[in-house]
Amino acid sequence: MLRVRIAPKVIIRKATPDDLFSVLALESECPAAAHWSQQQYRDLLIPTHAKSRRLALVAEEGSIIDSETKVAALIGFLVARHLAPEWELENIVVAPGARRQGVGKRLLEALLTAAREVNSDAVFLEVRESNLAARGLYEKFGFCQTGRRKSYYTNPLEDAVLYSLALR
Repeated sequence: MLRVRIAPKVIIRKATPDDLFSVLALESECPAAAHWSQQQYRDLLIPTHAKSRRLALVAEEGSIIDSETKVAALIGFLVARHLAPEWELENIVVAPGARRQGVGKRLLEALLTAAREVNSDAVFLEVRESNLAARGLYEKFGFCQTGRRKSYYTNPLEDAVLYSLALR
């Protein structure tokens, strides 16, 4: 019998201060993620000024609800910084159990939509050389390798591969 896995109902929305502990928990589950401090995430989700240059998005799986809090399960997030006229994708994390189901794709699509809405020229990023799944996703979206940072990452020591996507 052929089995077809149906992608969960994924909701992409802007992150709120209420997402802080879910974001921290999700980031801690993912060793390849960029690891930031709790204070850095707090500053991101509770900006001190109205014109924040960062965009934080979360992905919720609409059919999983925590029975105690009645909150949808957070299965991914993305952080990007707007450096007009460009954007830098700083972090994208998908829960291990939700990978290869289109969550990262949906988060990246939302970032590109936001970038196009403000007439940005490009989006750029860096990724661990060994993160073949992420590199494949970026390349499917048309990102091109633009360089390398030798021994950029630690634990383990690894090169960063630089990518960019022209939007115009």
